Amino acid sequence: MRKPRHLSKEERDLWDRVAARTTPLREGSSEKSEPTAPPQRAKARRGDDPSGPMPDFRVGQKVRHARDHDLLKPISDRLSKAPVNMDAKSFGKMKRGKLKPEARIDLHGMTMSEAHPELTAFILGSQALGRRLVLVITGKGKERDDGGPIPTRQGVLRHQVPQWLALPPLAQAILQVTPAHLRHGGHGAYYVYLRRNR
Repeated sequence: MRKPRHLSKEERDLWDRVAARTTPLREGSSEKSEPTAPPQRAKARRGDDPSGPMPDFRVGQKVRHARDHDLLKPISDRLSKAPVNMDAKSFGKMKRGKLKPEARIDLHGMTMSEAHPELTAFILGSQALGRRLVLVITGKGKERDDGGPIPTRQGVLRHQVPQWLALPPLAQAILQVTPAHLRHGGHGAYYVYLRRNR
């Protein structure tokens, strides 16, 4: 049987400093310590900036999900707040599903490494052919919570496609991206309005 190891003087001093800062979990604990006042924190109010201080929280208190961990706003919100770069009348017709896409690509079931080159070839090829409005179908995605520490978004391609469209070499070819009308796939598809090929 191994002999118990004794703490050195430095280890004992460190332990005493840590123990002095702690409070017992149960009130009926054998050691009495003077209650210390919790540090004063600014109270967070509804509508505060999410990067501000966290509100105080007690075990058993109801949680408000207004500040959940998802830092990015939903993709539909971000696209709807993007400036309109095309003719306003045509943009209104497009959003209402009144403009018919001249071509479409369906990325359903593809991995990101398969979808990215397909999308790039489709967009650049469509612009070269003089098309103006194309439809990119991503699907709404499946719920894929793998239980890991980092949450995964539902619809990986649905969130990734607008980012690919905003980066070179596709950004120079695109005038506007917006979620499709229900008749063309709703939130599982995007209208992509292309610049004229010069």
